[in-house]
Amino acid sequence: MLQMGSEKANLPPHVLIFPLPIQGHVNSMLRLAELLCLAGLDVTYIVSDFCHNRLLTHTNVSSHFARYPGFSFQTISDGLPDDHPRAGEGFVDIMPAIKMVTGPLFKRMMIEKGCFASSGARSPVTCIIADGVLSFAGDFAEENGIALIYFRTVSACSFWACFCMPQVIEAGEIPLKGHGMELAVKSVPGMENILRRRDLPGFYRVDDLDDTTFQIIKTETQQTPRAQAVILNTFEDLEGPILSHIRKHMPRLYTIGPNHFHLTARLGAKATETETLISSASLWEEDRSCLDWLDSQPPKSVIYVSFGSITVVRREQLLEFWYGLVNSGQRFLWVVRPDSIMGEAGGGKIPAELETATKARGYMVGWAPQLEVLNHPSVGGFLTHGGWNSTLESMAAGVPMLCWPYFADQTINSRFVSEIWKIGLDMKDTCDRVIIQKMVAELMHARKDEFLRRADAMAKLARKAVTQGGTSYNNLDSLVEFIESTII
Repeated sequence: MLQMGSEKANLPPHVLIFPLPIQGHVNSMLRLAELLCLAGLDVTYIVSDFCHNRLLTHTNVSSHFARYPGFSFQTISDGLPDDHPRAGEGFVDIMPAIKMVTGPLFKRMMIEKGCFASSGARSPVTCIIADGVLSFAGDFAEENGIALIYFRTVSACSFWACFCMPQVIEAGEIPLKGHGMELAVKSVPGMENILRRRDLPGFYRVDDLDDTTFQIIKTETQQTPRAQAVILNTFEDLEGPILSHIRKHMPRLYTIGPNHFHLTARLGAKATETETLISSASLWEEDRSCLDWLDSQPPKSVIYVSFGSITVVRREQLLEFWYGLVNSGQRFLWVVRPDSIMGEAGGGKIPAELETATKARGYMVGWAPQLEVLNHPSVGGFLTHGGWNSTLESMAAGVPMLCWPYFADQTINSRFVSEIWKIGLDMKDTCDRVIIQKMVAELMHARKDEFLRRADAMAKLARKAVTQGGTSYNNLDSLVEFIESTII
C-alpha cells in the first residue's frame, strides 16, 4: 500500500479531482476545484491531453488558477486519437477508451509520480474526488487507502433513475423493443407518476441490454455507494424528494449547487459580474460579438439557442430549427458549433441561406460565453439540449427553457423542467418546424409571463442555497470538513 498521509501535520489536505474528459464534466468539476482552492485545500486536477490543450487555447484557465499556489494540472490520454470527433455518435467511443487506456495509465502515473507530492511543499494525495463513472479511480483509492468521493455531474433525478435500473429491468420496462414510449415507468421510487419510457436517461433507452455503453454506465452507477461520500451539483429546494431516496443508499451526500452560482457567491460577487470572476472552461473559442448584438435588443426579447458541446444534427434538422425560429417571428441568438452538422451535405459549415435569413432578427456564432448570455437582460428564453450545466445556469439566471434533449441525462432533465419544476417546455423526440414555431411562441409570448415568474422564483431559491447559511453553502463547508478529516 502506498502511504498517502501527510508527513507534515500543518500541510492542508491534497485533493485529486478527475472528471470524465468532456465539456460538461470538465466544466463542473473545475468549478468544484476552485471552490476547494478557496477553502485552502491543495488540488491536483487531472484532465485529458485533448481537453487541456483546448482549455489553454480558448480560455484564461492557466492565468486564472495561477492565483492558487496549491493548484496544479496533470494531463493524461483519453485513449482516443487527436482527430477523433468526440461528439455526436462518436461520443460512445469515449467510455470504452477511458476504461481500457486511461485507467491503466492513471494507476501507473499515480505510482510513478508518488501521488503528486512536490518536495515537501504539499502532501501526497489524501482524497480522490473522481467523476462517478470512473470506477478505476475508485479502485486505486481503495487499494491504497485513500479517501474516495464521487462527484456525479448529472442531476439527482437522472442519477437516481440510473441507480434504479436493476428494478426497471426486473419490471420489464426496458429493454424497449418497440413498446410504446408513452408507457409509464413505475419502478423508480419517487417518480412513479412522472416518467414515461421516453423520459428515461438516454443510455437506457435501449432495445438490447447487451449494448456496450448501457452496460458500462449501469456498472459504473451501481458501484457509487462504495465511496465515503457523494457530491451532486444540485440544491435541496430543487430535488429534495429525490435526494431523500438517494440518501437511503448514500447517506453522506453533499449537494453544493448550482456550483457556478456558488463559486460566484464565494468570490463575493454579484451574479451580473460572473463573467469577470469565473474562468471559462470552454473547449471552444467564444465569440463575444454576440454580446454587442444582445445590447441592441429589447429586454426579454431574444431566445438563446444552444445544444451544447456534443450534440450533432443532420442538415435537415438544422433547417427545421431555422424555419421554426424564423417563422416564429422571434429574435434569436443561435450557437452552431463548427462540428455540429453531420454528413457531407452540411460540410460542418453554416448553410448560406441560413446566414441570409438570420440577418433580419437573428445572430449566429460558433460558440458563446453562455453565462454572460443567459444573464443578459435581452434574453428571455433558452432553447437547450437540457444538459445539466445548461439547465442549472438557466435556472440561476431566471431564464425559462424549451428543451430538445439529445442523449444521456438530458431526456429526464427535460421532463422535470416541464412537468415538475414547470419552468419550461419539453420538445423531445421531434424536430418539426411547425412544432418548433408553436413552442417558441408559447415560451416567448403566450405563456411568457407565467414562465418568467416561475423561473424568477427558482432563481431566488438557487441564490438562497448558495449564500451564507443556505443549504449548498453549508454543505460545501461540511464537505471541506470531511476532506480535512481524511488526513491520516
